[in-house]
Formats: sequence, C-alpha cells, structure tokens
Amino acid sequence: MPRASSRTRTPSERAPELLARGEAVLARYAHELAKVRGRSPFTVRNYQRDLRAFFAFLAEHDGAFDTAGRRLGRAFLAQQLDAGVATASVRRAARTLHGFYSWLDREDLLPPAERGDSILLLRAPKAPRLVPHFLSADEADAVVDTAAGDDPRSLRDRALLELLYAAGLRVSEIVSVNSADLDLANRQLVVTGKGKRTRVCLFGEPAREALLAYLERARPALANGAEPALFLGRAGARIAVRTVQDVVRRAGLQAAQPARVHPHLLRHTFATHMLDAGADLRIVQALLGHASPDTTQIYTAVMRPYQGELVARVLRRTRAIEARPGPGQ
Repeated sequence: MPRASSRTRTPSERAPELLARGEAVLARYAHELAKVRGRSPFTVRNYQRDLRAFFAFLAEHDGAFDTAGRRLGRAFLAQQLDAGVATASVRRAARTLHGFYSWLDREDLLPPAERGDSILLLRAPKAPRLVPHFLSADEADAVVDTAAGDDPRSLRDRALLELLYAAGLRVSEIVSVNSADLDLANRQLVVTGKGKRTRVCLFGEPAREALLAYLERARPALANGAEPALFLGRAGARIAVRTVQDVVRRAGLQAAQPARVHPHLLRHTFATHMLDAGADLRIVQALLGHASPDTTQIYTAVMRPYQGELVARVLRRTRAIEARPGPGQ
C-alpha cells in the first residue's frame, strides 16, 4: 500500500473540515436560540449569517471556531468595516459573536484562551452618534391627513398613521397589537416591545376618533373570521410589517415630503415633539419603552438649545436616582 502523505495540509484543504465543525455546533446553538430562548426565525437567521461569515473568515486563516481569540475577532470586524458593511451591522455581528461564545463557555465547549486574548473580551466598534431626523408638527399633520377617504382601507390607514405618531410605536409593536389591548375610553394601548417588555401607551383624541371610525366602519368589512389582531391586512389576516411600511411611505410621498417617510420616523417625531413640549424625560422613556434614559437622550440633540439643557439636567438626576441602592441593599 502507498504510504500516506506526511505533508502539512494547506488552509484551503483544511477549510471544509473547519467549516463542517462550525456548522455542527451552529446547529446546536440555533436550536438553543429558537426552542429555549424563543428567538424569532428572523433573529436566528441573522445570528447564523453573522456566525457563518466569521467561520469563513477563520477558515481563510486556518482557524477553528473554538480556538479563535480576540485578535482574530477584531480582525474580522475590521475586515467587515473595510468592506463597507454598515457600522450597525458590524456592531450586531460583534454582539452575535459575544452571545455565541458566552454560550460555548457555559456549555464547556470553549477551551482556555491565551492570556488576554479571550474572544469573550471582544467589544463592538463604537457607533457614530446619529441625530434622528423628525417631522415638524405641520409636516406630521400633512402625512396623517393623506389618509382622508371613507372606504375601509383609507379608514384603516388613517388609524394606523394616527396611532404610530400619537403613541410613538415601533412597526413591530403596532402589527402585534390585538383588539383586546385597546382601551378607547381611557385612550390607552398595551403593547409588547423589545425584550418582551409590556408597557401602556397613551394617545390623544385625534387617534381615538380615527380608531373608533376604523373599528366601527372599516374593520368589520376587512375581517374574515375570528382574527384577534387590531389591524387587518390582506384576506382579513393580521397586517404585515411590509404593509405598514408601504402605507407610511405612500403617505410621505402624497404629502410631498422631500425625505423618505417610514414608521420609525414617526416614532422619532413623537419623541422629539413630546420633549420639545416640556414632557419629563422619564415619561417619554416609559412611553417609548426604552430600557435606559440614555437611549432617550439622543432626541435632545435636535431640540431647542434651552430645552436640550433642561433634559440634560433631568438625565443627570435620573442617573443619580437609578444609582441609589434599593431597600435592603
């Protein structure tokens, strides 16, 4: 029999084996995310895409997923940025890597790293501070007023636009709202936001009137069976995120807005108008469903100078309150 070759295999020859090992553990991790942690299919796909990109990068450098250190992790993130990948996407990839390797560590699947080179020390690149764009009060009114018809679709779109602006909802929140979550008498809506945190949102009289018209004169015509969703789309089923996005985009075009109008822009507008009118930062934080007042603070950059300083003082006070030890601590 011929003797087996003793030459060292090149990285390209080792790549299929390295990628196969990565795929095997990735299948276990995807099951953990979906079945144990309840992550959505969309979220799981994003995690898988980020991790496969990292595994491919490691294979190019003859590296295995379980021996990668912080230096290789940083090199991967730098390569992504150099390739023109958006900073937000690279930051998400960094969070994905940290979550994956933290899981490996908990499962005792992560060998000890070289001193100071543990991939668990990997940090996401800093995000550029972006000033949120928002609409003026007149522009927001013009966008909402584009849905002026009396047919079921127009009445639904009017209620959608009014509620997005009046309550500062995320598009994922408004599509998941059920009719039972709505309290028209008290102008309140119970929504479930990020991290499955539930909060009560408030809205004004214009939104209440639009919702009442939709419920009385439009939703029965759109419904097809017992559907719990508040807003209905095609065939009487729960409205889709894409449909809400299209409704808002068309409204922006009809209102002749120079920039693209999208649901999150209405959320930015809600927050900015609330703070500019003198609302307390913690109230706006609660209405938006932000876990931290630091997230809400970004809106101070587009407010009148004196109002921005007011909110800055409130923010400092908020941090001081949150830093105090609780009872029994």
